[in-house]
Amino acid sequence: MRTRILPKMLNTEVQEYLKGNDIIIVPVGTVEMHGGLPLDVETVISEAVGLKMAEACDGLLLTGLPYFYSGATASGRGTVQVSVRQGIDYLGAIARSLLRQGFKRQIYLSLHGPAHMTVSPMVRDFYDETGVPILYMDMTMQMFSHAKDLFNADAMQSDPLAFMKLLDSMFVGGYQIMGRLEDVPLNAGLSDMKPQSCALFNDLFNLAYQSGSVGYCFGENSDHAPTTPIPDAQTRQEMADTGQALIEKLVERLNVPHIVEQLRKLEQYGQENEAKYPWMPSAYNRKL
Repeated sequence: MRTRILPKMLNTEVQEYLKGNDIIIVPVGTVEMHGGLPLDVETVISEAVGLKMAEACDGLLLTGLPYFYSGATASGRGTVQVSVRQGIDYLGAIARSLLRQGFKRQIYLSLHGPAHMTVSPMVRDFYDETGVPILYMDMTMQMFSHAKDLFNADAMQSDPLAFMKLLDSMFVGGYQIMGRLEDVPLNAGLSDMKPQSCALFNDLFNLAYQSGSVGYCFGENSDHAPTTPIPDAQTRQEMADTGQALIEKLVERLNVPHIVEQLRKLEQYGQENEAKYPWMPSAYNRKL
C-alpha cells in the first residue's frame, strides 16, 4: 500500500482496501504541557504505536485526533482542555461514521492516562447501540503488562532517571516513526525528580483508576513531566532509535493479528447472544 494513514489516502484506495478488510486503528491524543517535549507528544506516540499496529494486522490508521480531555495539565497555558462529555460525543460520532463506511473492527488506543474516561464509555455505549464490539487499548497499561521487562519497571523507584530516559526515548521514537523527529527540540531537559506539588493528595488519587478519582490540576509546570536532557542531535537520534525499537517490540508482543481476529469472533458471539436474549440493548435497539 502507498500509505496506511487514512487522511493521506485517496478515496479510491480506501474503497479498494475495504473490499478485503475492515480494520482501522484510531489513536486518541492530547495537546498538553509535557516538560521539555512538544505539547502533542502523547498524540504522536499513540499514532506511532497505532501505525505499527496497522502494519501488523493489515489495517488503516486514522490520525488527527489530538484534542480531548487532558486532565490535571489544564493549568498549563499550552494545554487544550476538552471536557470528558464533549470527547465522548465527538469520538462516538467518528466511530459511527467509520462503521457506516465499512470499518467494523475499530481499535482505539492512547498513552494518555485519563483517556479511559473518554474512550471506555464510548466503546460500551457504541456496542449497546450497534451490536458491534469495538476495542479500547490503554497502552500505558499494556506497557506494564506486556513490556515490563523492556522498561525495567521494577527499578522505577530505585533508578527513576533511567526509567524516565527509556520512557522519553519511546516518545522521541514516536516522532521518528511519524516522520517528525525534527519537531523534538534540543533542550537542557527538566530532570528534577522532586515530588509533585500535589503529592499531599496521593491518598485520594489512588482511590480510583488513574485520573478518575477526583478533580484537580497540577500546581507546577514541572509536575508533568520531568524530561531527559536532549543536548544535541546525536543524543536525539540515539533516543529515537532506542524508542522506536521499544515501540516495535511492544507491538510485536501485543500480537495484533490475534486481537483483530478475536474482535471478529466476539461479534459472532454477540450475535448468538442477541438471538437468545432479544432484550439485550444491542438486539433491542437494532430492531427499532
